[in-house]
Amino acid sequence: MNVWRALAGRGYLRSAWPWRAAAYLAGGAVFGAVVLVVVLGGLVVGGALAVVLLGLPLLVLTALAGIPVAAVERWRLRVTGMGPAGGGGHRVPDAPGLWAWLVTRVRETATWRELAYAVLLGLVLWPLDALVVLGATGIPLSMVAAPVFLALDGEAKAVKLWTVDTWPGALGVAALGLVLLATGAYALGVVAGARAELARAVLSSKDDTEDVLQLVRSRARLVDAFEAERRRIERDLHDGAQQRLVALTMSLGLARLDAPPGPLADQLTSAHAEAGRALADLRELIHGIHPKVLTDYGLEAAVADAADRSPVPVDLDLHLPERLPQPVESAAYFVVGEALTNVARHSGANRAAVSGGYGDGRLTLHIRDDGRGGADSAHGTGLTGLADRVSVLDGTLSLSSPPGGPTLLRVEIPCRPRPSTDPCA
Repeated sequence: MNVWRALAGRGYLRSAWPWRAAAYLAGGAVFGAVVLVVVLGGLVVGGALAVVLLGLPLLVLTALAGIPVAAVERWRLRVTGMGPAGGGGHRVPDAPGLWAWLVTRVRETATWRELAYAVLLGLVLWPLDALVVLGATGIPLSMVAAPVFLALDGEAKAVKLWTVDTWPGALGVAALGLVLLATGAYALGVVAGARAELARAVLSSKDDTEDVLQLVRSRARLVDAFEAERRRIERDLHDGAQQRLVALTMSLGLARLDAPPGPLADQLTSAHAEAGRALADLRELIHGIHPKVLTDYGLEAAVADAADRSPVPVDLDLHLPERLPQPVESAAYFVVGEALTNVARHSGANRAAVSGGYGDGRLTLHIRDDGRGGADSAHGTGLTGLADRVSVLDGTLSLSSPPGGPTLLRVEIPCRPRPSTDPCA
């Protein structure tokens, strides 16, 4: 939760977020004033003593003042729920010692970026913070206190502009102050959020962005490796274990025909039936891992096959003119298959529908049923697993399932069609 999400909620005024926003801005006003005194003092004293070389170390320390200022600002971001703005992009010195540390810091872009933020904070941001806090809280609170001033002094001055000396007037000013206080609470949240976003933008380094990009690339490689490993398991099961079970089933069938009637023939008949059931289970497992129709003909044909095998009648309206990347097709097929399985097992539905298509750079799927509803991802891991599988591909999964139905599962996965040269297309 951060201040932006809190502002979008209905219970913002009853929560602690207005107080947190006020604390963030008030802390920024106090801290910025201190930074202004330190930076200006360092520049003035260091410049005055530079002629005798005594001010040079002080000027260097002033130039490095942005480092602790940035550290404090990153810590203060937690008040708004934004979290720290990365690590600033500072490198570890190549050698131990103070001199190596100073040389490394002076040569870094992050050091000068943080100094620029400290100057911005000391010259511009802290007066704005103080002005917003005063306008959003100080003025409305002084108006709310009008009845108290009237009781103590016989009169009250509203915002230093007009004098109130009657109880109806004081109560009216207090009521207006409450309205302004509620409005100011929202203003505090908006300004605090904007200030936090500015701090994150200035104090975040390109290295932090590069780390995020590297994380995205590594996740994509992990998805590809997972898909390759799953296809290998499917191939091994299909060409290995399944063939052995077929051979075993045939051998047991021949042995049963050759055996004379009796206990041995009965045991062979039971073993033959059990082997047949195991073979059917294995074939179903292979089909669930990665069906051949998905590999050969694509997601549209695979979903149609899953709809045909569903115990609940399924209306299909899915149009995909082009093949999509294999991880996207696999994840989408898995979501549809699991959703139809849940419909058959838990919903009590008489009919289901699968619709969707590709457009605007994303695959969209809707799985709907007319069952009893009430599905909730908090009461099981099935829907959570589906959401996790989609989120790996930067997709989203949303569920609408009011009691009494209907239930609608919506999936969106950003992707691009496979190139025409793709041998798997």
